[in-house]
Formats: sequence, structure tokens, C-alpha cells
Amino acid sequence: MTRYRWTAADMPAMDGRTVMVTGANGGVGAATAAAFARVGAHVVLAVRDPERGQMAARALGGSNEVRELDLADLSSIRAFAQSWSGPLDILVNNAGVAGLAGTATKDGFDLQFGTNHLGHFALTNHLLPHLTDRVVTVASGAHRSGTIHFDDLALRKRKYGLAASYGQSKLANLLFTLELERRLQEAGSSVRSLAAHPGYAATNLGTKGQPKTLVAAANLAGSIFAQSAQHGALPSLFAAAQDLPGASYIGPDGRGELRGSPTLVGRSAAASDPATARRLWEVSEELTGVGFGLDAD
Repeated sequence: MTRYRWTAADMPAMDGRTVMVTGANGGVGAATAAAFARVGAHVVLAVRDPERGQMAARALGGSNEVRELDLADLSSIRAFAQSWSGPLDILVNNAGVAGLAGTATKDGFDLQFGTNHLGHFALTNHLLPHLTDRVVTVASGAHRSGTIHFDDLALRKRKYGLAASYGQSKLANLLFTLELERRLQEAGSSVRSLAAHPGYAATNLGTKGQPKTLVAAANLAGSIFAQSAQHGALPSLFAAAQDLPGASYIGPDGRGELRGSPTLVGRSAAASDPATARRLWEVSEELTGVGFGLDAD
């Protein structure tokens, strides 16, 4: 019996719908945006570098626009959201950073935690009043090695490790997805919160600032073992297009969830803990000054 393999060709028409993808100027983000454009969506490329964003937009085709957004700067996020008007059907929190030990955001947060989690936390809540369908947040299998160090989120009190920082940020993505879904349901909203991870996709994530020999080794391994950015985009597209329960987590169905067709996947016990999810949300509100987007003023 042949196993059914869902692809971007299975996406429904999205004419008249607006989709925003953060970090859409390359890699999985660009592949995600391109797939939405092919099925008729108006695609918003929310990117830190507008010049690279325009290059990606020209290759994209269809109906699209580029907007500048720096997820490592809360003032940029606020200005971006304040400039938005009209409905937004789908938000894909795709952008992410890995590497660059000891680097901080403009607001002083650890770069990985501040960008991957706090930036998307603030952006999503600012945009929630405009959202009509769902939020898809891109996590990672690295969440399984993550721990939320509430007493040391910047990891300054212990030996800083890139893997530990990245794992913490990706665990935070899943806890955010869980608590956002709970709050949406409690508010009676029809918007759903879901998560996805691309598996092992051939992108340049984590190579900036690394030694040339390490980058070369990573590129070689990627050329042999990784799936393409287009395949890495499939879990996000599946989460955005399929009728799935809120808080669903989508990843590749192959061994180790490294590659394959999109399917529902499991998560660590730490990523399923509602008490930790709620605590992280409250801490994130304090750090960013941004509350739940559907709370009355």
C-alpha cells in the first residue's frame, strides 16, 4: 500500500487571503512564502533586510509586499504592528537565529531567546486583533534538549552554550503555542495557534559568524543528509492549510523527524506543561511590556 505524501500541490486556493511570513527573504521562509503565493494568497514578507526582501519578492511573483521588521528590537515590532491595518488571515512566525554566542538584542535579551521567542511573542500579540484564522510558530526538534531557565533566561549565570540557548528558545516557541491556544479558546476566538518544525533543511541557519571550516562542514553535511528548503516548508504549510486542532505540532514523518512528509508529531513533556507555559507567558509579558492581544484596553 502506497503511503499518501502531502505536498504543496495539495494546498487549497487562497485567493483573497493575506498571509504574513517572518524571515521570508531566504531558506524555509522564502519557500513558505512562495508556496502561499502560488495558491493566490497576498503574501507579506516581514524581513529585517528590505533589500534582500525585495529580491525575494521579485522571485516570488504573485501578489506580495515587503515590510521591514526587526524581531530583535521591540520598538521595530511595535512600529510594524501599528502600521498594519485590515485583516490578516495567517501569521507564520518563521524567522529565527542560531549562533552568535553572547550577542544581545537591542533591548538586552539573549539574541536567540529574544528573537526566536520574545520577538514573535510581541509581534503576535500586537497583531492578534487583526488575525482571522491562525498563527503558525516554527519550533524545532532542538526543543527536546531545552530548559526554560527562569532565573537566568540570558544564560549569564552559567557557561553559555549555543545549543542550550537555541533549545531554550525553541522550547519557548512550543510553550507559547500552547498558552496562546488556551487564551484564544478562553476568549472565544476562532483563531487557532499551531506549531511546526522543518526537520533538517538545507539553509544557512546558524552559520553566521562561525569559522569557515565549520560552515564548510555544515554545508557538506547538508548537501548529503538535509532535505531542501521547499520540503522543510511543508510542515508550516500543512499547519496553515489543514483543518487541525489548536496547539497541533507538525513535523516530517521520517526517522528522527529529520525529513519526510508533514504529519502530527509529538513533543517533550516539558513542552506540554501548561503551568510552565503560563509562567513563561507572564514572564514574557513583563519583559516585553506586551499583553494578550485580545484583552480589552
